[in-house]
Amino acid sequence: MCTAFTLFKNRLYFGRNMDLDYSFNESVVVTPRHYSFLLKNGKRVKNTYAMVGMATVINGCPLYAEAINEKGVCLAGLNFPQNAVYGKKGNLNENSVTPFELFPILLGQCENIEQIKDILAKIDIVDVPFSPNLPNASLHWMVSDRNNNCLVIECTKDGMAVYDNPLGILTNNPPFPFHLENVRQYLHLSSHNPEIAEENGYRLDNFCEGAGGLGLPGDFSSPSRFAKVFFAKRYSVCDDDEMSCVTQAFHILDSVAMIRGTVVTETGKNDITRYSCVMCSDDISYFYKTYDNNQISVVRLTEERMNSIKLSIFALPTQQQFVFN
Repeated sequence: MCTAFTLFKNRLYFGRNMDLDYSFNESVVVTPRHYSFLLKNGKRVKNTYAMVGMATVINGCPLYAEAINEKGVCLAGLNFPQNAVYGKKGNLNENSVTPFELFPILLGQCENIEQIKDILAKIDIVDVPFSPNLPNASLHWMVSDRNNNCLVIECTKDGMAVYDNPLGILTNNPPFPFHLENVRQYLHLSSHNPEIAEENGYRLDNFCEGAGGLGLPGDFSSPSRFAKVFFAKRYSVCDDDEMSCVTQAFHILDSVAMIRGTVVTETGKNDITRYSCVMCSDDISYFYKTYDNNQISVVRLTEERMNSIKLSIFALPTQQQFVFN
């Protein structure tokens, strides 16, 4: 489970909820320029651009869930079970890329969507795990650049598909084309109350505010979260400055966040919004908060961090921060 969306107000903001029933030992990680990655196809690459995002680091390799690079390109992987089908590892060649290698390949080398498309046209995403005890997650991806261009990447039994994403929203199953069609049934909803009507002299007016959104789903399923974010984005109002936009993006994420106990997985565990993040393409900042700490923290992609020779790793706050007056 997960939700991602873009908000564009003079600059791009990319928001994401990570909904999981476990921790993946995540930290905020800055990968500097020219950091070296040994790919599973045997090639060694050095990323041109630095990036910052949420990752787990294993043997010096950051495995990102989402990140933004110094050119304002954002990439996030979202859960896509039963549908994600990668190429067979027996077909490994110089064009083969594993799912976890998309971050150094795309964010490490690209500064816009056109460059992303060029690379995607040349590569095959194959099912080679990071290690024998760490299989690939079943994912699809949303990628955006600072000009508000957006794509969805999905690998299924039919091969890899790259979709333009005019809505700038992605959740989970079913595949992306379903969501583009499904959201049409909510076009009649509005942030304004329905018009007052009269029937045989009887005045029919609204008995509460918010009646224009009656019918908007409130459950936590993927199609419902997609529709709710679509509605929130469509009628979102905020000032243009960074703090206003970041705050607004977090409010939209909160509207589809999972509360402990409300979603129980098939294994009997509680699915929660483990963290929420907003990435800003202007000063390349990664804002985040966790389930246990609502205070928003921020890691910026500074020149010092971008030019370092090692990863910069920031542990997540694990306790709620209170301000007592």
